[in-house]
Amino acid sequence: MGLILIVEDNEKNLKLVRDVLQFKGYQTIEAMTGTEGVRLARERRPDLVLMDIQLPDINGVTALAQLRADAATKNMIVIAVSASVMPDDQQRIMASGFDAYITKPINVKSFIETVEQFAGKPKG
Repeated sequence: MGLILIVEDNEKNLKLVRDVLQFKGYQTIEAMTGTEGVRLARERRPDLVLMDIQLPDINGVTALAQLRADAATKNMIVIAVSASVMPDDQQRIMASGFDAYITKPINVKSFIETVEQFAGKPKG
């Protein structure tokens, strides 16, 4: 338990999330595009995927739909991570099938609590 795929195109956000997760003992793999995220999810089968919504190629909702359509990844836990704080946007994003929603900028304490809720605490 403890491999987390971070799909995030902003390097500062990616570094923050990666550093927090690695400090807590998780292993991370990263993708900067939705397409790369889907490919890595299929290849590496992470315990959890943190999916940015605004990505340079396909958006996070489309990437999630591709994962849900594939028998090998359809039950993967995927959490939306988005700077969109409008309730309508959050509802639309959650309705597309994400397991949870984390707003950016992340609150480190609640971020870790959400990750641990879905991925468990890393062994160590």
